[in-house]
Amino acid sequence: MANNITSEIKFTVELDENRVPEKLIWSAQDGGVDAEEAKAMMLSIWDSKAQETLRIDLWTKDMPVDEMKLFFHQTLVAMSDTFRRATDDEKMADTMKDFCDYFADKLELTKS
Repeated sequence: MANNITSEIKFTVELDENRVPEKLIWSAQDGGVDAEEAKAMMLSIWDSKAQETLRIDLWTKDMPVDEMKLFFHQTLVAMSDTFRRATDDEKMADTMKDFCDYFADKLELTKS
């Protein structure tokens, strides 16, 4: 019988009196991350039975809008890379990358 290995990723959310996130802390021991602070997170889980995505999107109330725009852009780029690796669909991944370039251009995120 094979030995199963488990790994834990932990998120702690500190809320204010209105239940708005003030602090996000995460740990992933296998990745060398221990109680690191973050300003935002997006987590997607695939529910195969229901054939739908479950999501948790959180950001702290002091997350600057300019950083949120960068966070979204970098997340979209990462999603297109993941899509390419997961599906081998080069054409759609390239289309997604084109959108990422358009997104960055419209938000003036590209550096001259």
